[in-house]
Amino acid sequence: MRLVIARCSVDYTGRLNAHLPLATRLLVHKGDGSLLVHSDGGSYKPLNWMSPPCGLVVEAPDEDAAAAGVVEQWRVTHAKSGDALLVRVYEILHDSSHELGIDPGLQKDGVEADLQRLLAEQVELIAEGVSLVRREFPTAIGPVDLLLRDPAGGTIAVEIKRRGDIDGVEQLTRYLELLGRDPHLAPVRGVFAAQEIKPQAKILAADRGIRCVTLDYDAMKGVASGVPTLF
Repeated sequence: MRLVIARCSVDYTGRLNAHLPLATRLLVHKGDGSLLVHSDGGSYKPLNWMSPPCGLVVEAPDEDAAAAGVVEQWRVTHAKSGDALLVRVYEILHDSSHELGIDPGLQKDGVEADLQRLLAEQVELIAEGVSLVRREFPTAIGPVDLLLRDPAGGTIAVEIKRRGDIDGVEQLTRYLELLGRDPHLAPVRGVFAAQEIKPQAKILAADRGIRCVTLDYDAMKGVASGVPTLF
């Protein structure tokens, strides 16, 4: 990746024409060929950019541009659309290149797999005295997240979401119907657990006889105190 801080002007031509007048900006030329033009504001969003597939060619300025103070021109052309980004560089204040290597990608904390693992270790948050039968208990239409057994021998199926909506309640309803056909499991009660549950989902769950549990992810990790709220 090449990082250049330069006094420059930028012109974009193609389906949309745009012009950035002379100012000091950060030019980011990435290994995938893309070029991003940033100012010292606007958060992460560039002022203008060219996405791959594209190629960058450094050109010498013509007489008029050179007379105006341009020292070099960057022409970035999109390989498919032909759109072009022309950067006229008047002065380079910083120029560095860095080999970043292969990025492993974003690893999200608090995804459904994390919630499932933590809740499997803390099943008492669902009900007192319950025990874990299995995570990812299989059904004909996919696995239910947790299958629990209560002290009386009853079965509890738990569906876990980060944000609980109507689709999640419908999904658990289908699991309950299938699990209830197994005489070794029936009767099966349902619990819909999520960090946040939409009001419409709570209403539908109540209508289906499904209990909702709001999970405090930080508390489950031991980051902060708190207990799930039952509805």
